[in-house]
Amino acid sequence: MKDLADGNGKFFEALKKATHPLIIVGQGALARPDGAAVLGQAAKLAAAVNAVTAEWNGFAVLHNAAGRVGGLDVGFVPGEGGKNVGGMLGETDLLFLLGADEIDMARTGGAFVVYIGTHGDAGAHRANVILPAAAYTEKSGTYVNTEGRVQQTNRAGFAPGEAREDWAILRALSDVLGKKLPFDSLAQLRAKLYGEYPHLARIDQVLAGAADDVARAAKLGGRLNKGTFTSPVKDFYLTNPIARASAVMAECSALAKSGFKQAAE
Repeated sequence: MKDLADGNGKFFEALKKATHPLIIVGQGALARPDGAAVLGQAAKLAAAVNAVTAEWNGFAVLHNAAGRVGGLDVGFVPGEGGKNVGGMLGETDLLFLLGADEIDMARTGGAFVVYIGTHGDAGAHRANVILPAAAYTEKSGTYVNTEGRVQQTNRAGFAPGEAREDWAILRALSDVLGKKLPFDSLAQLRAKLYGEYPHLARIDQVLAGAADDVARAAKLGGRLNKGTFTSPVKDFYLTNPIARASAVMAECSALAKSGFKQAAE
């Protein structure tokens, strides 16, 4: 793969002449071993075609996991000396999965797995201990969609049995472990959240991105490998536990596969 911002080619010239050029990078491209280099090259291209200005932000990352944008907004990334998902798998004695079903459970090794979730999916099947959580319809939540727009929901009903809202599970667990979290209610939790991240209180609004962040990304180095880009989505209709528990989604998946097979024949 050559330098994306080398200034050659009709595509580059057309993009540079655009009134509102837009560069969209899929998360799958950034999850490759050379992901940092891919991000750097894409950011360089954005800078070369003036995709990011004071009036227009035309650089975007398209995430494929619900909650990923909100997690990044609050800095939910490995700290200094911390491990990413790949580093945790196979090298951790205790693995705590908060609704994490899209990882390779075969790589968890002999770890003791505690799972918080709502469906009997991969994480629940691998778990040594399951702490049942409320589904998204059974809890009030603050969400950030892929464009960075903050949204808020109210629960439509109460969770069955011993299931609890995620924050209540973590609050109770922190008390047992002697590291009590500083809130006792959803209102107190939200007050603390909004105090540290004020933009999350601006419902239905998008916090403008900083051009300097894209400029820093453009300085990322590293070598691009020669591998082709492939989609991380193996089955569009079965990408999460809720979809995989749906008879309708299972039927859609089967129809899509049969259609692909007939087209190939």
